[in-house]
Amino acid sequence: MSILIATILAMTALDAIWLGVVARTFYRQHLGALMAERVDWMAAGAFYLIYAGGLAFFAVAPGVESGSPLTGAIRGAAFGFVAYATYDLTNQATLRGWPWIVTLVDLTWGAVLGAAVGAIATLAVTRLSL
Repeated sequence: MSILIATILAMTALDAIWLGVVARTFYRQHLGALMAERVDWMAAGAFYLIYAGGLAFFAVAPGVESGSPLTGAIRGAAFGFVAYATYDLTNQATLRGWPWIVTLVDLTWGAVLGAAVGAIATLAVTRLSL
């Protein structure tokens, strides 16, 4: 299985659960006035491709090379934390009314998502490539 495909599949599944079930009302409650009425699917698709590419390069590929899902998870957590920190802390610094709770939840989610995707995609690639 391709590293990028495994990464995209794991990330899409986990983020769909996060956005659709776990945090379904969280963002609307805290960012309602800032949220668009409709999702810009072109921008969302570009984000998923770019972010998955970054996770594949910085976390999953090293995990596959070392044969260690733990390597994929650790590197994925670091990548996710940094990527989400870039977005949220920039918003925190520049947007009026950006809630700290959103920043803290997003930083946590970025690290958890990155770790989970790093481990799952590493396992998928190493197990399905045998």
